[in-house]
Amino acid sequence: MSSSDIAFMQNKYGIIGRAAELQQALYAINAKKNVLIDGTVGVGKTVIAVALASHFGRNIYRVDGDERYTEQKMVGWFDPPHVMAKGYSNEAFIEGPLIRAMREGAFLFINELNRMPEGTQNVLLPAMDERKVVTPRIGTVEAKEGFTIIATQNPEEYIGTSRLSEALKDRFVWIRLDYQSEDEEAAIVKKETRSNDEVLVKIAVKIGRKTRQDSEIRRGASVRGAIDLVAVVQQASAKPITELAPAEAERLLKMAAIMALSSKVELREGSHEKLVETLSKVVEAVLKELRLNAPVTQEAKEHSENF
Repeated sequence: MSSSDIAFMQNKYGIIGRAAELQQALYAINAKKNVLIDGTVGVGKTVIAVALASHFGRNIYRVDGDERYTEQKMVGWFDPPHVMAKGYSNEAFIEGPLIRAMREGAFLFINELNRMPEGTQNVLLPAMDERKVVTPRIGTVEAKEGFTIIATQNPEEYIGTSRLSEALKDRFVWIRLDYQSEDEEAAIVKKETRSNDEVLVKIAVKIGRKTRQDSEIRRGASVRGAIDLVAVVQQASAKPITELAPAEAERLLKMAAIMALSSKVELREGSHEKLVETLSKVVEAVLKELRLNAPVTQEAKEHSENF
């Protein structure tokens, strides 16, 4: 797979950066391996997984993991009214996403695999290892060529997640998605918000990134925080951020940061009031940093004066 092929995928599926991770994923799928994409919330795991399935031109069956997703939902179940009419026949069996993907040679995309119960995770083992699943009264279903599982998982410290078994992890190849560079995050924010306010985008990205560095914050915001912050500011003011009076710009940024980031940031300890105070300090720190570090040009001076 050449760099031009990766660039084609990035352009077609709206992926900013991630060239190395796309290359790794393509290697894995071409090698007929199942892929586990690991990373924190908001780093683009789902975007990568869906793009891969689309790139190979196969159907994709998506499952969103949670603690209530049972083995029956994954494999399939007998529909009681049909059983009454036709007995335990193939016509009475409702295929789950695992069986459908196996029969078609399609992708099974499992979002947040480590939020599923262990029993549900375990039904994947024979499909991955022997490429077959035995279903009572239906018999053995064998996977058609092309059947592949792409799964994502969030870090284990996240609420509602559990550790995958060693047996299950052993059947995946692993790809890690970390936070992207500041420039790539800015490009993502501009793409998602269609904002032409370069300074606002820069500030929003810096605020989001600084939440990942604050000693009082256990879990910082992903690029989604910056996207939401810019979107809120754009609705609250028709003017670019540099055309606002400094006090008004700071007030607006604090309001937007609290709205956009409160649901995405987790303190090590403290109340909602402490979270509001912490986010306000983050905004102040970013604005101070931009004032102190701005290049000495007439344009920069004008921007600085407006913060």
